[in-house]
Amino acid sequence: MDVGTVCIKTAGKDAGKKVVVVDSMEGNFVLIDGPIKRKRCNIAHLEPTLHKFDLKKNASHAEVVKEFKKLKIDIKETKPKTKKAPKPVRQIKKKEAVKEVKKETKKEVPKEKTTKKAKK
Repeated sequence: MDVGTVCIKTAGKDAGKKVVVVDSMEGNFVLIDGPIKRKRCNIAHLEPTLHKFDLKKNASHAEVVKEFKKLKIDIKETKPKTKKAPKPVRQIKKKEAVKEVKKETKKEVPKEKTTKKAKK
């Protein structure tokens, strides 16, 4: 497949969506972009259409969006990921404090003597 060919994805979670070939890779794989995350895809999972974009090899996502807007196909823009807050550091309790807590929670339960019933 040539760079700029508009295809419909036929397999996977993105099935039915229009994508464009951005780069050809080794074997039966191409790099696709569009209303999905840019990723590698098998040629067997794509159905080419009659449309073709004038794109350079490894075109940016912004260029792909402009070409899709010319065909009046809206692409959902995603926000870039933000850094997450750091995980809280686990604080280790001192051994003495742990021993005191264990002593307080233990309760001495008196053991009852069990007697066997005599058989008649």
